[in-house]
Amino acid sequence: PLQQLYQILIQPIASNLPQDPNSRVIFIPQAELFFVPFPALQDESGKYLIEKHTILTAPAIQVLQLTHQQKINKRKAIKNRTALVVGNPTMPQQLSPLAGAEQEALRIGKILNTQALTGSKATETTVKQLMQSVDVVHLATHGLLHDFKGLGVPGAIALAPSSQDDGLLTSGEIFDMKLDADLVVLSACDTGRGDIKNDGVIGLSRSLISAGAPSVIVSLWTVADDSTTLLMTEFYQNLRRNPDKAVALRNAMLSTMKQYRHPIEWAAFTLIGEAE
Repeated sequence: PLQQLYQILIQPIASNLPQDPNSRVIFIPQAELFFVPFPALQDESGKYLIEKHTILTAPAIQVLQLTHQQKINKRKAIKNRTALVVGNPTMPQQLSPLAGAEQEALRIGKILNTQALTGSKATETTVKQLMQSVDVVHLATHGLLHDFKGLGVPGAIALAPSSQDDGLLTSGEIFDMKLDADLVVLSACDTGRGDIKNDGVIGLSRSLISAGAPSVIVSLWTVADDSTTLLMTEFYQNLRRNPDKAVALRNAMLSTMKQYRHPIEWAAFTLIGEAE
């Protein structure tokens, strides 16, 4: 299927794509194409698209303009950024713990020079408060697709419940937030999925952009702990060297595929919005 999709979607425009692998190719998909892992599309020689191009996506051309405007006042060197890193919170609703997500958060916390919140410290109330005052947000936990509030906006992030909350940070709640973050990474399963509408996917990614985040990284399927930890660690290490998020994600994918060859292990995550 990856080769078939390449022949249908990429081959007709291949000659128009940039020769420089660091030049960005922005896909604005339609309908079910929002769930296509463009980096993993494979040409007739077996080369993946991410090996030739730097890739990101956007729900619509207007969203690119919106995220660019959101980005203008948020330019800081990565070493000067404040960060919120969450991993393996005490799970609500009998969800299983994620030891791999905790290890991922601890490693990324060191890279971003911040103390990762894990276990009972990562309550929904605490995370919501901190999300609105930091530059980088990284949440490694369970992603859920259900419309918990019945408002027609599916998606939630599992956090630790407390006396003040239920531990489920829903898309609807995020939509009502005001984020100062330059980048939000949802390192969890299926966080890029949701209800497909004419103008894109209604879910967590849309809510984050509406709340003010110009750059969002989400997943298109259920991801594995080990390969995701490697991918995310490589991403932030690359981001320290080069502030271009799309290039950093590309380099992280190229590094991860050396150890985990199958695209299911390295191609799940997509960058939506601004690259820098």
